[in-house]
Amino acid sequence: MSFERVGIRPARILLPAPGVSRETWACIACDQYTSEPEYWEKAYAFAGDAPSALRLILPEVNLKKSAELIPGIHAAMADYLREGLLAPAVDPGFVLCERTVPSGTRLGLVCAVDLEQYSFEKGSLPLVRPTEQTIASRLPPRLVIRRGAPVELTHIMILIDDPERTVLEPLQAKKDSLRKLYDFDLMMGGGHLKGWAVDRPEDLDQVDASLNRLLDSLGADPLLLAVGDGNHSLATAKAYWNELKEGLSEKERENHPARYALCEIVNIHDNALLFEPIHRLVTGTGAGALLADWQEYARQRGMRLDAGEGHVFTLVSAEGDRTVTVGNPEGAIPCETIQKFLDDFLSRHPEAEIDYIHGEASLRNLAREPGAVGFLLPDIDKNSFFSDVKKLGVLPRKTFSMGEADEKRFYMEAREI
Repeated sequence: MSFERVGIRPARILLPAPGVSRETWACIACDQYTSEPEYWEKAYAFAGDAPSALRLILPEVNLKKSAELIPGIHAAMADYLREGLLAPAVDPGFVLCERTVPSGTRLGLVCAVDLEQYSFEKGSLPLVRPTEQTIASRLPPRLVIRRGAPVELTHIMILIDDPERTVLEPLQAKKDSLRKLYDFDLMMGGGHLKGWAVDRPEDLDQVDASLNRLLDSLGADPLLLAVGDGNHSLATAKAYWNELKEGLSEKERENHPARYALCEIVNIHDNALLFEPIHRLVTGTGAGALLADWQEYARQRGMRLDAGEGHVFTLVSAEGDRTVTVGNPEGAIPCETIQKFLDDFLSRHPEAEIDYIHGEASLRNLAREPGAVGFLLPDIDKNSFFSDVKKLGVLPRKTFSMGEADEKRFYMEAREI
């Protein structure tokens, strides 16, 4: 067992101590409900005074108060370690987890990803890659949190393209022989979570061998691990490691804990993992004016609207629905085609604004208002997802969402860094 080639390794994974309630401990990813502070207020009320991951993270709804809140977060991390409220559960190893959500039961493997095999630099072709553009301006406040933090928790989900189900599913088949770590209902309607330790040598060897076989099947410039959720959190971990390693010897760099970041690996072919397009809403204009502008934009670039074949969109407004097909599209995927037009349109119409909407029903409700136009994007094809990422480098911003907010990863495991 080496894991040298595949970008991950077993880790010393911490969990809340046996006497700590799992229900009050685990909480939703920090980048959810950013416009709904009432969700977070209810979560804090639910946890009460109990030990909770809520005290070890900074919800993005509170980013403006980060300078005030971060010292308390670091202090709580140190307190939880000192008091034994966070204790080693796997050392070293992985955690196999089953998350029950409305679409079914999603399978994941919590592990440490090697930041030396990950890059978000444009044009790089590492083993571990982002799927969407990394916005550098979003990293500094996250770096402040990671600097000086004694532990990390994770909401990062990394995808593998394993249609034959050779990596995670064999572990699930033998879960009854694994040591169970937790089994509980998540707060605030988040579903159910179960976890098992994967730390026996034969099981670690199995994961190593299956990932190596998958890697060997990918050909040149392989993309083995694609960041699905938590892209900026992983980019922050990388930026922090780049800072830190400058003061380390080569030997110290080999196994320094900050060289790794905790994540959960999920097979993109998991039936319970739903990819949903993120729709576009433009306000400050009407459907007729926008469509006329789109026609001229397309004509100038050698495209045609309402062609027989191409990228298909549904235009939604108070006037009703209209299907628009863009022939000879300029984008490699529909999201790229529509985003190029909208970026151009907005640059020429400062009175108009754009918003990115999850869910068809939400878009339709908003697009009924006067002066609003919605664009329903087609479904995401999971089978072509990895090839699209390899072809484009990164996908356009706000291309997809892996499920609704409550289906995002809950913080459960931790690791000292």
